[in-house]
Amino acid sequence: MTTVTVLAGGVGGARAARGFDSVLPPGALSIIVNVGDDDRIHGVHVSADIDTVVYTLADREGPEGWGLAGDTFTVMERLAAEGEDTTFRLGDIDLALCLARTRALDDGEPLSSIVARTATMLGVDRRVIPVTDGVLRTRIETTTGTWLDFQEYFVYRRQRDEVASIEYTGAGLCVPAPGVLEAIGAADLVVIAPSNPPLSVWPILAVPGVRDALAAARRVLAISPLFAGVALKGPAHRVLASLGLPPGTAGVLAAYRGLLTDLVIDTGDAADVARFGGEVAIHAADTHIVRRADAARLASFIMELP
Repeated sequence: MTTVTVLAGGVGGARAARGFDSVLPPGALSIIVNVGDDDRIHGVHVSADIDTVVYTLADREGPEGWGLAGDTFTVMERLAAEGEDTTFRLGDIDLALCLARTRALDDGEPLSSIVARTATMLGVDRRVIPVTDGVLRTRIETTTGTWLDFQEYFVYRRQRDEVASIEYTGAGLCVPAPGVLEAIGAADLVVIAPSNPPLSVWPILAVPGVRDALAAARRVLAISPLFAGVALKGPAHRVLASLGLPPGTAGVLAAYRGLLTDLVIDTGDAADVARFGGEVAIHAADTHIVRRADAARLASFIMELP
């Protein structure tokens, strides 16, 4: 049985994980998730990337790829009426899950245990692991010299600031959550999902031991988040450029320099197969994976690579 470990963050990571969930047998898939965008919002602990991955694996994600489909927003409406900023909207069921997580964390339960329980409750039988149980927070320095917490940059300010640098606060004090290094080391294939490299994947790599484990892995394949040099959603191409990385496929390769054996790019960028092929094997496929069936098709393509 071929085993796969996916490194995931955001909507792209969740959708890629769902593709492998569709084609792999029980026990063959682990998903390691970014926690750099965790925050306390509306008084509760929000684990945005973790929840997006779990909701998507359960086929319960909202129409934009996050939140829960069909959720109501009675609490947000009441808070807004009280004058609270509800730019970051949590549906009622979503908020209840966050509240339960907050209480468990405050009682000393590790995040990895809470995530496993939530996944089981939602009918997800794959191993979903936060990269660390420690406190790791992604912070953004803008070109004006202002430092922003991730959700302030991403949600409240809608990614309009140009990024000068990124800091993964607390990463050096963290240790990988139970099972993280084992999932990477035992995998026949590690897949870096089409997540934003600096915002969603680099926080995972910032946890001591994870980058070394990835460098020693049998095969590491990344799926590019770019299409003709541009991300379909989110600021990945703008962040890569503002951090000084080259555009398009070259920028994705630079973001993961020294870690990859393979890179999958979209068929629209197929000319880059010959242009950049070398130490890293470049493969072209349709990387639009909004639907489960499309993600499964891409996962099948990857599993069949020689």
